Amino acid sequence: MAESHAPVLEMLWEAHDPGDTLEGRFGFSDGESAGRWVAGMLDEHWGVRVDTCERIVMSGGNALAWVGTPAGRMLAKWSVVPDRFPRLAAVACLTNWLDGQGLPVSAPVPARDGRLQVEAGHVSMGLQQVIAGELLDTADPAHVRAAGALLSRLQSALAAWPHPDPDPVSTHSVPAEPLAARVIGWLDTCGDHVPAAVRDTLRALVAAAPAGPLPRQLLHSDYRAANILCVGTDIVAVLDFEEARRDHRIVEAARSAVLLGTRYHDWGPVPVEVHAQFRAGYESVRRLSPVEAAWWDIVLLWQTLTFVPPGPDPTGWGGRRR
Repeated sequence: MAESHAPVLEMLWEAHDPGDTLEGRFGFSDGESAGRWVAGMLDEHWGVRVDTCERIVMSGGNALAWVGTPAGRMLAKWSVVPDRFPRLAAVACLTNWLDGQGLPVSAPVPARDGRLQVEAGHVSMGLQQVIAGELLDTADPAHVRAAGALLSRLQSALAAWPHPDPDPVSTHSVPAEPLAARVIGWLDTCGDHVPAAVRDTLRALVAAAPAGPLPRQLLHSDYRAANILCVGTDIVAVLDFEEARRDHRIVEAARSAVLLGTRYHDWGPVPVEVHAQFRAGYESVRRLSPVEAAWWDIVLLWQTLTFVPPGPDPTGWGGRRR
């Protein structure tokens, strides 16, 4: 690196010491040595000169490094969990394909040899350009409607993903069982911390739900504010496809409405008005079928209840029911 100074070290979700995590999980004694290693990887495999390593953020067995280069700020992301390496390569291919379909995603930068995800030694690394923007703000109705519309477009694109089953991206797909059976199965095991009256209400709603097809396909499956970048009222990037899996479209749409405000810490439910704004945006691109529309409120309630904690509820999930 042209400048040698230690990057800021942070944890994304976990309440652990980032210095200890950097050493224990990733094998670096300090941020400066990690920054030099990142610079060496980008030079060797991408031909990119790193001038500065600004920040390293860690989560599980993954780390992200924001670096300054002559071509602008870039983001290197690597994993030290070998079981995930095939999935990371498949996700890079998927994201690259979506970029080619005109969707606003953070596309991988190909390495010198054309690989989108480089396995070297004990790590798998990808490189992206840093996309300027702010995380989606659920207090802005324009943001919420735009997010709903983009999810509908994204689902349509993902339905055309040209790889046959078994899907190489989704190694943990939701079992292909009727949605009613999934909800009842959850109710049978959810625990006494969910009030009996609410469980009975959800059972009755499921029992009265109409029969009919509910489309199931490859989905992003983690569509929320932490993964959506905006500039003005425009969404400029949907991030992090690592949770992509097959599920019912209506489950992702309603779950995304419930979790849209999720960032990193101490997040809770959004106002019910956000659900309606998100749905309006979604249906501005593709109308829900009558069967999907009948399931919308059921899935909203189900997904909300899954986040009610068994103990104290400081962010209010237990009080936000439809």
